[in-house]
Amino acid sequence: MGRSDLFRALAIVALVAIFVATLVAINKRAAPPTTSDVQSSPAPHDLSAELRRCRALGQQDAEDPQCQAVWEENRRRFFGRSARPLPPAAAPANQISGDAR
Repeated sequence: MGRSDLFRALAIVALVAIFVATLVAINKRAAPPTTSDVQSSPAPHDLSAELRRCRALGQQDAEDPQCQAVWEENRRRFFGRSARPLPPAAAPANQISGDAR
């Protein structure tokens, strides 16, 4: 093994070491937040259920005020703003109540 091969091998090892050190530094900076850092939302499952319901409505959800509020809350959470409580869900207009005959 000649002198130039030895320098080439050392250069490769140095580059790999720098690459690994960079990855470790990036990983430490991007560590997931602890439970105390995370803001708890009032009902994440309710929002998911409402999003599924509104998605199933399709074009009708453009007029539904509850769906508009749900999509706005979803956008707010996606962009990292604090969560606000959702307005109470109204009964669907086509649902027949027990009193109507």
